[in-house]
Amino acid sequence: MLACAECKVMACDAGDAASYPRGCPSLEPDRDDVLALYAEEENGMLARNAALVEAHGYCRLTRLEEIMDFARRCGFSRLGVAFCIGLQAEARVVARVLRANGFAVDSVACKNAALPKEELGLDDEDKVEPGGFESMCNPIGQARALARAGTELNLLLGLCVGHDSLFMGHSGAPVTVLAVKDRVLGHNPLAAVYLADGYYRERLFPKEDAAAGA
Repeated sequence: MLACAECKVMACDAGDAASYPRGCPSLEPDRDDVLALYAEEENGMLARNAALVEAHGYCRLTRLEEIMDFARRCGFSRLGVAFCIGLQAEARVVARVLRANGFAVDSVACKNAALPKEELGLDDEDKVEPGGFESMCNPIGQARALARAGTELNLLLGLCVGHDSLFMGHSGAPVTVLAVKDRVLGHNPLAAVYLADGYYRERLFPKEDAAAGA
């Protein structure tokens, strides 16, 4: 079992091979195979430029600025924005910023093609608002539309859990995440993590609390 989240050493960060704990993925025998993948042209280009963005913008550039820096370093001039229709206002601003910085932008909403949710085998009571037509989210359609537009890097803006997975799996271009959806926490899902041992404890650790009260 891999357990980097519980590691107290983090020897990988210092390159201290002698201190790798038992089960550390740094000890896996496929290290050379992984390095060979980074030697491939596209993988190497993306990895190098990501590292350069980190080095030159660390704690200075916002995520949006980092994305633009990354795109420029990669030579990408046409960007795609796949967004949740509930974040159209935000997508409009993002597109405006990108265009102001010299990028061509194509944007596609999640409800494109207006496919009814019944096509997924959902019943009326499974809709957000039962009793009428409700479009399913169509991340595969978003990915295909942006591929037809010829985008070179796609930005994810607030797609639903699972829909983002589908988009990434079908995107014809590399994908980066600008923001994820969390309507409860103002699209800041880490707030639940920061409050996991406080206000959200009972919601996030229900079995633990039930056992403690037994």
